Amino acid sequence: MRKVVLFIAASLDGYIAGPRGELDWLFSDQDYGYTPFMESVDTVVMGRASYQTAASFGKWPYGGKQCVVFSRQGGLKADPRVTVLGGDVPGWAAQVKAAPGKHIYLMGGGLLAGEFLAHNLLDEIRLFIHPVLLGGGVPLFPAGFPASHWTPSPPGLFASGLVRLGYQLREASPGA
Repeated sequence: MRKVVLFIAASLDGYIAGPRGELDWLFSDQDYGYTPFMESVDTVVMGRASYQTAASFGKWPYGGKQCVVFSRQGGLKADPRVTVLGGDVPGWAAQVKAAPGKHIYLMGGGLLAGEFLAHNLLDEIRLFIHPVLLGGGVPLFPAGFPASHWTPSPPGLFASGLVRLGYQLREASPGA
């Protein structure tokens, strides 16, 4: 079965973006494993804000991948690079995880990651901690999902001070 993998960066104080959605604090001096990770996935899933950020980059970063945007709001401009879906995250994830293919990249954001956690749909977390304190912003995970237990992978430390943490889902809470 395919895995849903959250590959995401966060500040030391647990934010994935600054108070106004800023990402200028993210290190871009090297690849940090992104290229081999992207070779392991064929589907990218993201929330509305993450899609709008990715769409603003100029060149679409997910060419050749199936891209799905979850949005409860209407009004997203038609974009042939993505499929926009409403709110049935569990139904979509069950269907995609059971289908043949590579892994599924949960790009973000925090609310969508929380939805995957709430329904026990996240299999792996690859978290890149930047040695930066933002003091506020978009939290890595919103409150309100059930407890779960994760098995760590060996961490990685980069010369820049960035730390890579990896976790595999061990077990979700009963009833999840």
